[in-house]
Amino acid sequence: MNSETYPHAVPAPALDAGRLDAIVQELASLRRQWRDRHHRIQEPGARELPAPERVGQIVEALRGALFPMRLGPADLRQENENRYIALTLDSALSELVSQVRLELAWAVRHAPADAPPPAMAEDLVAQFAAGLPEIRRLLDTDVTAAFRADPAARSVDEVLLCYPGIHALINHRIAHRLHRLGLPLIARLVSEHAHGTTGIDIHPGATIGEEFFIDHGTGVVIGATAIIGDRVQLFQAVTLGAKSFPVDQEGQALKGLPRHPIIEDDVVIYSGATVLGRVTIGRGSVLGGSVWVTEDVPPHSLVSQARVRSADQPAERRTA
Repeated sequence: MNSETYPHAVPAPALDAGRLDAIVQELASLRRQWRDRHHRIQEPGARELPAPERVGQIVEALRGALFPMRLGPADLRQENENRYIALTLDSALSELVSQVRLELAWAVRHAPADAPPPAMAEDLVAQFAAGLPEIRRLLDTDVTAAFRADPAARSVDEVLLCYPGIHALINHRIAHRLHRLGLPLIARLVSEHAHGTTGIDIHPGATIGEEFFIDHGTGVVIGATAIIGDRVQLFQAVTLGAKSFPVDQEGQALKGLPRHPIIEDDVVIYSGATVLGRVTIGRGSVLGGSVWVTEDVPPHSLVSQARVRSADQPAERRTA
């Protein structure tokens, strides 16, 4: 290899200047059409929406603040935990205020008239921050539940560091708090941050109780209005979805209607099971792999390939 064979020169452009300019102009025209059609601002230099990259950075910082010696920086020492958390939260929450202002300003322009004003950003972030200890408490129950349920888990540390279900739940607990504070766009960005890395899709509107465990996890989908009780266990490729979508006169899906399942306490749902609609899966029930459920299931039932039979004993927990 020598400099004559591999010269250090600027690569030749893939397109000539005229063709490149034509593509740029075509894209500009399409953007203008899109913005006109959806009544979007067209002010030079104006950023209208929160930035996914910034939200991702905030989430990573919050994960480190919640679990500093496991998800924080590699060189962190225990004697410096509190200082690290204080500095991390100060920076992350300040950036979150900026992103919240963008979402609130967008909502004022495009959402219902009762949308909170951008001036409420600091107050909303303060409320979010006050909920961080409860988020940590809930996550501790999730980690413990995973360790107890999975015979392959050798320690709670392994669960926290390695299990995709726990990583998805960290983001969900954060996203759900933001969603309840009236910040659905940032909440969705937080949930998608985990979805992209784990393959687990939990809508931030879903309500999830304590000691929740998603084993393996890839392909799990939990809809926006799902309600999940305590000590529930899901395996991979489980769907808690909607059976149908009511529409308005213009054919647009109606928003906010309860349309996803209610999963009561102590339920186990095995891989590939699909539960659709506003149905209730009774306490202590077990849904076998690949079943399709669109009706209520009584408490302490065993459902296997669309058959329901009463169980004399509470459902036994099993693992893959």
